[in-house]
Amino acid sequence: MDNRVVCLLLAEGLFALFLLWRAGFLPGFRSVIRCSLLIGLALFIRLCYFDRENTDYQWFLKVWVDFYRSSGGFAALDRSIGNYNIPYLYFLALFSYSDIRDLYLIKLLSIFFDILLSYAGLLLVKKSTGKRIPALCCFFTLLYLPTVLTNSSTWGQCDSIYVALALLGLAFALPEPDGTGGKPLLSVIFIAAAFGFKLQAVFLLPLWLLLWLWRKYRWICLSAFPLTYLLMILPAVIAGRPLADAVLIYINQADSIGTALNYNAPSLTALLQLTGSTEAVSRYLILAAFAAMGAVLIAGIAFLPRMTSRSFLFFAALMVLVIPYFLPHMHDRYFYAADCLTVILAFVCLPALPAAVFTQFASFLCYIAYFTGYYQRVGNTGIFLTNDKGAVAIALAILWIAALLLCFQRVNRQENGKNFS
Repeated sequence: MDNRVVCLLLAEGLFALFLLWRAGFLPGFRSVIRCSLLIGLALFIRLCYFDRENTDYQWFLKVWVDFYRSSGGFAALDRSIGNYNIPYLYFLALFSYSDIRDLYLIKLLSIFFDILLSYAGLLLVKKSTGKRIPALCCFFTLLYLPTVLTNSSTWGQCDSIYVALALLGLAFALPEPDGTGGKPLLSVIFIAAAFGFKLQAVFLLPLWLLLWLWRKYRWICLSAFPLTYLLMILPAVIAGRPLADAVLIYINQADSIGTALNYNAPSLTALLQLTGSTEAVSRYLILAAFAAMGAVLIAGIAFLPRMTSRSFLFFAALMVLVIPYFLPHMHDRYFYAADCLTVILAFVCLPALPAAVFTQFASFLCYIAYFTGYYQRVGNTGIFLTNDKGAVAIALAILWIAALLLCFQRVNRQENGKNFS
């Protein structure tokens, strides 16, 4: 192992300690030692998997870094390569200048955002409960969460980037327990940055409609979204990439998602063993996903008079569960945001713990299936991985959270409209 990699990982550990200190969670020497040991162990576990490669790295990420290395690094940003959005490609172009193995740099980048993701969870729990111990426990639970740990250190994927940015956006949006605070402009900038890195941030985007209605944000805050996105793609445009191509990259890549209804995702399509054309089914499922999203939004709007930071997290968890659950063509990692938000919700409201267990079980089954190479062919829909047990678990998680919301709403009515708590 390159000593420089170990030093960079240690620097990330110090950054994690700095975030905890900045948030006021390191009041004394003993707390520094305890948190240092826990952070060090989490990073050591990740380091043990740094040399592990997989087909996603071999067939895609490594090829893209090699392309930038042989094409002049940043000078090659004018060309379209891969199916990731431009901001992530900046990092791959940067890595092409280093003699450190690109596999290590890719994983180090994702681990840096593992730390930011955990910090966002800490802020969300602190804002929702006002309690320090549950917030700190949430930080370390997210840092050690099987899907979070595996995603970055073993798989070398970048899901922690967009989820960390989106959760930080939520944390900046929500007020303190006393109703004060909230930074709407920063919130919109962070969710826009999340969208700039990965399209799956759209699973969280509808939440900002609820935030806008609840917190009465000004329109100028919403204008920060397109401006942030444009600033993120600007370096590639300056390098020579056509503006229209850079702006519409997600639309242009729509055909790259594949035709199979399911790619190892614990979604509804894992339960559908179809042998005919999937086009008509896909259209119906997209409509069902929009209907489910609309139902959550309508319920959230009805809940606005009694909405608090804590209750908002229920709607956040529901949104990132129901949208990918009904959509077709979902991939194995598309419930990553749900993995994290259900854990955060469990620290905010203990009765929500079963939903976090169901979601983590479902997602980690996908990871096991990927690494063991369990494939199945169904009709003419292509070869794909399937996760029917996970689909049932996600359905249970959705029903559990929805049932909790209904129970708390009934309690609120009985208590003459007291805030959700």
